[in-house]
Amino acid sequence: MNNHTIQTKSACVVFCHQVHVYLFVHVTKLFPGAGVHLRNMEGFIQAVQQVEHSNPGLPPLALVRALRRTAGHDDVMTIHFLGASNNLSDADLLETAILNTSSFSFFDKAIHHIVTDHGEERGVVLTRDGTTVALVPLLLGIESGLNAKMEEVAAAGIFPLTFGRTLGLSFLSLQDFPPSHRLGPDGCWDNVEHPRVFKLSQPATLATDAMINGGMDGLILGTDLSNLTASEQPQALSEILRGYYNFTLSEGQGMDAVSSQISPRRRELSRSILESVDLHSQVMETLALVWKLEKTEWISMDTGVGKAVKDGLETFVKKYWDCPQIIPRCQWGAKPHRGTPIPLSLPLQYLYIHHTYEPSSPCLSFPSCSRDMRSMQRFHQEDRGWADIGYSFVVGSDGYVYEGRGWHHLGTHTRGHNAIGYGVSIIGNYTATLPSRYAMDLLRHRLVQCALHGGGLVSNFIIHGHRQVVNYTACPGDAFFSEIRTWEHFSE
Repeated sequence: MNNHTIQTKSACVVFCHQVHVYLFVHVTKLFPGAGVHLRNMEGFIQAVQQVEHSNPGLPPLALVRALRRTAGHDDVMTIHFLGASNNLSDADLLETAILNTSSFSFFDKAIHHIVTDHGEERGVVLTRDGTTVALVPLLLGIESGLNAKMEEVAAAGIFPLTFGRTLGLSFLSLQDFPPSHRLGPDGCWDNVEHPRVFKLSQPATLATDAMINGGMDGLILGTDLSNLTASEQPQALSEILRGYYNFTLSEGQGMDAVSSQISPRRRELSRSILESVDLHSQVMETLALVWKLEKTEWISMDTGVGKAVKDGLETFVKKYWDCPQIIPRCQWGAKPHRGTPIPLSLPLQYLYIHHTYEPSSPCLSFPSCSRDMRSMQRFHQEDRGWADIGYSFVVGSDGYVYEGRGWHHLGTHTRGHNAIGYGVSIIGNYTATLPSRYAMDLLRHRLVQCALHGGGLVSNFIIHGHRQVVNYTACPGDAFFSEIRTWEHFSE
């Protein structure tokens, strides 16, 4: 190490200590909203973009590595695959000093992942599609991909750093609990327009939904970056993130017109990457590496560990790949159920298909679909005098399913038949046109499969259109009804 490098490092250390004294004022000026800790992806992207604009030509790998250093995520497995974040060249040290100067505190709070004793999950952000993402696995996946591209080597660390370690340790940490309790949970924000606090719905595992979402996104983006050809240069980090999270769906086609990789497709995209991989072997190899690097005494690679991983992966596949992402009630702004919800006696025999008619247009974004959900709940509760929104679930054209009464509570969707079936509606009027193919597949394949796995429907369940069992309605519309008559499990 030469004298110039030592002096640069010393200057950086001294300067970073000085920064903490007056940082709050500077960060608030540079990043509006940082002072009140708004935690959304767009705010994070804007902060990243501000650093890029202040440092023209800053390579995305140098920036994402500096972010890792800022958040203090140099654990032994990360160093094993990516090297220490403080092992940088002179130029990188200067870039890191600039990053610390402008935004150290902001990025440290934004990225550092922890769940408090009160169930608040930090180090997560709300994305535009209404889902919540942990930044650590996302950024580690991106760094792994960029590193592989630069070194022109296989990105060996992408799976262990985004998924493998988190899943494996979560499977083992709660072996006294059923596999379904070793993953998750999801949670809700205090305010989706100005998110500050994210509270989990149940006690946390190591693999919360936000960690899994971030792992999927890091896997997808990191794999993409590692596959760039020698002549292709990676985009700036802000552009990588903005292209994946900030998108606009086209009217009329919605998700059907999407061929690019965007966040609502994370489950299908991550599955397509890992489907051909022996996941059990990959997780077991990751755990063996954890044991070797971290000298974790309680991990013994015996048959019990193998079974815990096998059971955990089966649950993971069912919950996060077979099932669609379901936006919970608290996330779309549901009002409380009036009175005490009536439990269903599961499994049910029927699935009743509806269209909303009003709202008549498909919703193409989380804000739009959430407004439609609130509008329908208001109409059902105030105009019709029902206890809640009538449907069990509602499917948007934004790539997501929205929770209504849910899996366990009696709905008000199909008069005389509410106790024996779920009522699921797709937002829009489908008298003359069909819903998007993507929305229909979410209902026909993903939500149905989830119901079967979870014991909500019997294996030989029957699909009916609303009009088949209630005389006074044309629901789910002529065009849509003609379509569902071709579906498996439909009965005249």
